Amino acid sequence: MPASRVLLMYISEVSGHHSATISIEKALKSLKPEIVTKNINGFNYTNPILEKVINRVYLSVIKRRPEVWEYLYDNPKVVKSTKHIKDAIHKSNHKKLQALLDEFHPDFIVCTQAFPCGMVADFKKTFNIDIPLMGVLTDFAPHAFWLYDEVDYFIVPNQDSRQRFIREGIKEDKIKIFGIPIDRKFSGYVNEERVAADLGLDKSKPIILIMGGGQGIGPIKKIIKSFNKIKADFQIIVVTGTNKRLFNWLSRHKPKDKKLVALGYVNNIDELMSIATLLITKPGGITSAEALSKNLPMIIMHPIPGQEANNTEYLLRQGVAVKVDTLEQLDRKISELLNSKDAIQNMRRCAKEISFPDASMNIAKLILGANV
Repeated sequence: MPASRVLLMYISEVSGHHSATISIEKALKSLKPEIVTKNINGFNYTNPILEKVINRVYLSVIKRRPEVWEYLYDNPKVVKSTKHIKDAIHKSNHKKLQALLDEFHPDFIVCTQAFPCGMVADFKKTFNIDIPLMGVLTDFAPHAFWLYDEVDYFIVPNQDSRQRFIREGIKEDKIKIFGIPIDRKFSGYVNEERVAADLGLDKSKPIILIMGGGQGIGPIKKIIKSFNKIKADFQIIVVTGTNKRLFNWLSRHKPKDKKLVALGYVNNIDELMSIATLLITKPGGITSAEALSKNLPMIIMHPIPGQEANNTEYLLRQGVAVKVDTLEQLDRKISELLNSKDAIQNMRRCAKEISFPDASMNIAKLILGANV
């Protein structure tokens, strides 16, 4: 029976997981306007205090000891040794999850992060509940915390992810290669001349877009300072997200001979990517998928160990991105690419080949019972 009430669960308000649920929700409502949805932060709903603690610890580890996170991420030993802790947390959440299900009565549940997916899977197993459950990956490589037999559908971004799940014992008919869900506007028309003009930029000159995720993380200050050494003529857009300190810093430290536009948290990334020549970014799954839909070449610098490092490896293999480790390499690579239209065009072609601009729509169709 086609779904009429859909529960979507993510973690962290400013995150790719949340962006993914919003994109799926929009697609559902475009296909079936009368559908009833509930889109919630699953971690905050069940463990509001623990969520704050873990977010702070995670950000602290990433900034100060990234090698620790590299060791912990998708490590089979860690997965095995922490199983009892994970199971205990899941079971401690049963009461709240039961209350949520009793209140909303979903006939389909979609999770874009492994924690809520595991929580629902454990609930289904414990109480023999038969509500269809979908796990949607928002990075280009899966990890072991996704693996639950009670998940009815896994939405993966590529063949590599599909094969990993099959090796781990997931049945092939549960796995759909739909891509990472992004907003449908990324495949829509953009008046590039108008967007550039509104920002005071010249569309005839190269534009470099710099992004550090929703929280404006990364060596953006150092990158901007290094641009003073590059002779190539280009313009710059920096999206600082929720990082107000970075936004204020940029107003005082603009390159001497290059136009720079600083923006905070914006809702028109699709337009900015449309006018950009190159994207310097953290390789988060959603941002990368959005760039692929716009056929936008990427330069990756200092990816976070774990999911971002895995995303980087995939994007490099596909020829849609280059990785630099130092500012000197960054400056050199920018100059090389801006002086080679063929190189940029080749990266654009490769991006088009692996993009899934219709991912959200295909996920929505599956939820609504279509054969896709």
